[in-house]
Amino acid sequence: MLQRAGVRMGFRFDNSWVRDLPGTFLSVQPAPAPAPRLLALTRGLAEGLGIDPDWLAEVAAEVLSGRALPEGADPVAQAYAGHQFGGFSPQLGDGRALLLGEVVDPAGRRWDVQLKGSGRTPFSRGGDGKAAVGPMLREYVMGEAMAARGLPTTRALAVVATGAPVLRETELPGAVLTRVAASHIRVGTFQFFAARGDVEQVRKLADYTIARHYPEVAGADNPHVALFDAVIGRQARLIAQWMGVGFIHGVMTTDNMALSGETIDYGPCAFMEGYAPGTVFSSIDHGGRYAYANQPLILGWNLARLAEALLPLFDADQDRAVDIANGYLEGIAGRYRAEWVAVMRGKLGLAGAEDGDGDLADGLLAAMDGQGADWTLTFRRLAGAVGGDASGLAPLFDDPSGLRAWLPRWQARLAPDAADRIRAANPAVIARNHKVEEALAAATAGDMGPFESLVAAVSEPFVEREAYMLPAPQGFGRYVTFCGT
Repeated sequence: MLQRAGVRMGFRFDNSWVRDLPGTFLSVQPAPAPAPRLLALTRGLAEGLGIDPDWLAEVAAEVLSGRALPEGADPVAQAYAGHQFGGFSPQLGDGRALLLGEVVDPAGRRWDVQLKGSGRTPFSRGGDGKAAVGPMLREYVMGEAMAARGLPTTRALAVVATGAPVLRETELPGAVLTRVAASHIRVGTFQFFAARGDVEQVRKLADYTIARHYPEVAGADNPHVALFDAVIGRQARLIAQWMGVGFIHGVMTTDNMALSGETIDYGPCAFMEGYAPGTVFSSIDHGGRYAYANQPLILGWNLARLAEALLPLFDADQDRAVDIANGYLEGIAGRYRAEWVAVMRGKLGLAGAEDGDGDLADGLLAAMDGQGADWTLTFRRLAGAVGGDASGLAPLFDDPSGLRAWLPRWQARLAPDAADRIRAANPAVIARNHKVEEALAAATAGDMGPFESLVAAVSEPFVEREAYMLPAPQGFGRYVTFCGT
């Protein structure tokens, strides 16, 4: 491995997935990019992985585009299944992604490094395995926005233009994204083997997941039940955090739920602006299955599918295993509610914790519903209303009467330093939909300036930059996003 002034320059791969879980992947080589060019590099993430970002900037076009492989890489396409819009697909898998390997950072933490858009695999299901510049940069900026806000998320290490077009509705410039994740173990990974009756592979996968993500449960009386319990806890917390920032994933399928507790696969996602519980951004979610308000419900539904896959590990007696699973599933709503109330206490600047805090938060949402009140600005401007002056807040509402009726209840619960707490819990800047589209359109046309400015803004979400704080202008219309495939 090359060194520069005592600093390790390259990737330090240790590929435990390939070593420990044969039968869960297929070895595939990425398609070489004809004329790769680095578009974006997350230098801080590279440093965190123990990689010299200057060195990586020099070689990224080659080794993160499929044109060449970094030393120690062993590219594989991982197998998984999934429930998509309620229908089960027994075989999905990495159709346009390849796990290059796992990097162990200087703190000893293990990270997947994956190429996305690197060409066909045996799981491509007729697709070309490629990706366009726009969707890859969307994943980059959304991941950075979530990470800056402190939410568990995969992140993009780099985006490289391939120099080759991809054909969608029109011809678009192609790109490859390098994604870094705690792992790519999904609910659908377990479903793939459970659907085939391969209990032993489910067991090996569960044991690997415990060792990698939940070592604290290894000594439990039943580690696999304890694993399920721990996954519920992480996922309940994650979805509560999504709801707190107004994030809508768009495709909460079982193959998009990671057991690590990270947000994964930024496709038709966006941040809600005007509060509306039924908000949907995905072009294919015609029934609103993955709407904003339904995300906590889908949390429970997806976890029920995980429980089904794990049943043989819960107990040899199927009836007893079902009873165990149901006991945990019945508790998900309450666990999510507790996590959500904790998030809302922070956003509202409340003192301590009282039983009625959830109702207080619900009261604000009721006042916002149907009023066009911008989610991010409403919570941010609560800081100015702590002393009773709602002049900055009321104009966000078409009819502020419900807000004004709610304010005294809220003010009675405030912490002494409520204004500071509110500003610390509520970002000024999110990845506003019109700004995202502006940046992606410019980048697709060859101008990276707006994208770089947007990334800089969302990376410091508590710094007030007026150009990135305002909702979409009139005429922007209903926002529709696409999967990017």
